[in-house]
Parts: sequence; structure tokens; C-alpha cells
Amino acid sequence: MISREEALALVREKVNNKNLVKHSLAVEAGMRALARYFGEDEELWGLTGLLHDIDYGETAKDPERHGLVAPEILAPYDLPEEMIYAIKAHPGHFPRESLLDKALFAVDPLTGLIVAATLMHPTRRIVNVDVPFVMRRFKEKHFARGAKREDIKTCEEFGVPLEKFIEIVLSGMKEIADELGL
Repeated sequence: MISREEALALVREKVNNKNLVKHSLAVEAGMRALARYFGEDEELWGLTGLLHDIDYGETAKDPERHGLVAPEILAPYDLPEEMIYAIKAHPGHFPRESLLDKALFAVDPLTGLIVAATLMHPTRRIVNVDVPFVMRRFKEKHFARGAKREDIKTCEEFGVPLEKFIEIVLSGMKEIADELGL
């Protein structure tokens, strides 16, 4: 298994957009918090979140390939198949089967919504953002349109109500507020 330090170095090498690196860190934090909630392997879930967009630099202009190039990049690291499958499935190319697959699919857009909400908050600090504030932004159809609400709401498919899901992911992101610059 790849260490977190190796994974982060690989993300920084392959993803040359500072905000996308921060997005990967946010998804990692959300996935770790959700793993704790479910009693799952926090390291596996966190690394899956951290590495989920590892191929974005190569596939940004060809979204049909996003998630599919990642296994080639990650092949030298002999990662668990469940991690690789979740990364391949998160853009919607494959059915989401495991809890890990479903969690990554829902956490990914939620982190974007939370970051956008934080930037709209009067303090622009994630530590001051709460669930009701995010829920108000969630209900604004034209706010952060890229954060697909229907994808976020798939949290209900794995038994977590929307507000609880936001609470869990937000709490994970707050733990790394400084790394996120929020």
C-alpha cells in the first residue's frame, strides 16, 4: 500500500492545479470522516479520496477517460482493487457497488459545495460554517452548479440523511482547514 506521504507527493506531481490538489485533500478529509462514522478502514478510504482525481491532468479535456487512466498511473503501487474500482467508478463510468464506491461518488461533489459555501460565508473561514449554512446553499439551484445536488443526495442510498452527511464531511474538512486555506 502506498503511504499517505507518497500519495500526496504523487498528487502534487500529477495534478498541476493548486485548487485541484486542495480538492483532493478535501475529499480525503471527507472520506476519512465518513470511514470513522461507518467504522471502515480510514487509511484506505482517505487514500482513495486523495487519489481519486490523480488522472485529471491527463483527462481534463477528455472527461470520458477520467478515472480510467488512473489505474495506469497507480499500477506501480499495487493498491487494493476496491480502491482502484472506486476511483474508476466515481465519474460514473461503472456502477457503484461497495460502500466505498458510493461514498466517494457523494463526497466528491459535496466538498466542492462546502468550499463554495465557505467562500460565501462572511468570515470565509470553514470553522465558522455550519450545516444550516451549507443546506441553504444546497437549496440555491444556481449556487455552485458544478456540485451536482443529485450526486450529493446519493448519500441516502447508503443510509446517511443529507444533513448528517454534510455534518460528517464538513467536520472532516474543518480538521484540515489550514491545509485547505479555509
